[in-house]
Amino acid sequence: MLSVRADPIRILLIEDDPGISEGLQRVLAEEGYVVSVESRGDDGLARALREPFDLVVSDLRLPGLGGMEVVRRLHAVRPRLPIVLMTAFGTAETAIEAMKFGAYDYILKPFDIPRMLGLVAEAAESSRRMSQKVALGEPVPGREALVGRGPAMQLIYKEVGRVASRPVNVLIRGETGTGKELIARAIYQHGERAHAPFIAINCAAIPETLLESELFGHERGAFTGADARRIGRFEQANGGTIFLDEIGDMTPGTQVKLLRVLQDRTVQRVGGAETFPVDVRVICATHRDLEAAIREKQFREDLYYRLNVVAILLPPLRERREDVPDLIDYFLSRYGVELGHANPSMDADAVELLRAQPWPGNVRQLENVVRRSLLAARGFAVRLNHVRAALAPGPESVSALAAAPALEAWVDGILAAARREDSGDAHARLIQTAERELFSRAIQQAQGNQAKAARWLGITRITMRAKLIQYGLHPSQDSELAS
Repeated sequence: MLSVRADPIRILLIEDDPGISEGLQRVLAEEGYVVSVESRGDDGLARALREPFDLVVSDLRLPGLGGMEVVRRLHAVRPRLPIVLMTAFGTAETAIEAMKFGAYDYILKPFDIPRMLGLVAEAAESSRRMSQKVALGEPVPGREALVGRGPAMQLIYKEVGRVASRPVNVLIRGETGTGKELIARAIYQHGERAHAPFIAINCAAIPETLLESELFGHERGAFTGADARRIGRFEQANGGTIFLDEIGDMTPGTQVKLLRVLQDRTVQRVGGAETFPVDVRVICATHRDLEAAIREKQFREDLYYRLNVVAILLPPLRERREDVPDLIDYFLSRYGVELGHANPSMDADAVELLRAQPWPGNVRQLENVVRRSLLAARGFAVRLNHVRAALAPGPESVSALAAAPALEAWVDGILAAARREDSGDAHARLIQTAERELFSRAIQQAQGNQAKAARWLGITRITMRAKLIQYGLHPSQDSELAS
C-alpha cells in the first residue's frame, strides 16, 4: 500500500554552479518537489540542520565547506536524511568514500535528467519509509496504517511490540498484498535503531546479476560495467536496519553470501578480497513456501534458520473479514483527500458485498476496488452498483480473449526465432517485448504523467521511472545537465 502525501517532498540543493543549480531546480520543481537552494557548503549545512528537509542533493566541491564534510556532519546529527552527491569523474572515488560517512548515493557529472530523477525518487522514497510513521490498529489521517481491530491483527500488533526492541532477525510471511513492508517499517520505527537508516531492497525486482552488487557493493573492474567502486546497501545500513523483501526469490549464490554476512557480520564486495565489519539488523519478507523451497534445494536450510529467529505470519484478508469495514473507511478517507471528495461514504449493502469477497489479492486488491468505486461515485456516496462495477472483470479481459489468435501468432514467431538462432532467450525476449509495449502505451495514455501511469500499472514511481529509462521511453531522455 502506497502512501498519499498531502505535503510535497522538500529538497535542499547545494550547488555553486548557477547553470546546474537553476536547471536542476526547474526540473525538480516540474516533478512536484519543493526545492530550496544554497551555493555554499557551510550555508547548506546550517539550513539542513535548521529546517525539515526530506532529501539533500549536494555537489562534492563547494565553497565554504566541502561536500564530504557536509555529509559527515549532517549524517552525524540527522542519520535518516538521505544525501545524494553530485561529482565530476575525477572525484568519483572521493564520492564513494563519502558514502561510508552516510551519503545515500552519488551521481557523476555530466548526468542525464532521467537518471538523476530516478535517483532522487528512490532517495525520497527511502526518506518516506524512515520518517513516515506506520499507525497500528487505529488509522491516523495522512499516515499509512495497518488497519484492523480483530483478534488476528491484535496478535500481530503484540508481536510487533514484542520483537521491535529485541536485536533479532525477523522473517515476515504472508500472501502478496497483506502489508509485509508496513510490518517491517513498524518494527524498525518502534525499535532501538529507529534513529538510524532503514534501507529496503526488493530481491525480486533487481536482476540476478546486479543483486549481489546492490547488497554487498563491488570493486572497480569486478564485472563488465563496474567502472568504479560501489558501496553496497549493507555497508550503507551500518548501525541501522535492512529490509529484504521477497527473500524467497534470492538465487543460491547470493544466499551463500548473505549467510556469510549474518554469520560473520562482515561484508566482502564483489571482486574484492577485503572484508568490512557491519552492524545491521535484518528483517526479511516472503510470500513463498520456504519449507518447500528447502526440500526442492532452492533455498538454503542454514540461511532459513538464521533468518527465522522470529517469524510473523500475516493472515490473508479472507481470514479476517471483520476488518473489512474498517479498511473500507480508511481507504475512503485516504483517497477522498486525493480525489477531492469531502467525507466520502459507502452504503451498508455495498460494504457487505465487499466483506463477502474472497480477496485473492488481499488488502491491496480491496484498496484498488475502493478507489475505483470512489471514482465511479463522482463525489456522492458509493453505492452497490459502483462496487459491483469495480469488482466486475474489465473490458481488457474481453479484448484479450478476442486477441488470442494474434497473441498465439506473436508467441509462435518468438519461438521460431529462438529455434532458428538456437539462442535460448525466447522467454526473456517475450517478456521484454511485452513489457516495453505495456510501458510505452501506459506513458502515452497518461500523457507523460509517470505517477498516473504507475498507478494504472500497480507499481511504484521508482519502478516506473526505471522501466522508462531501461526501454528509452522517458519523455525527457535527451535532456542533460553538464558540469
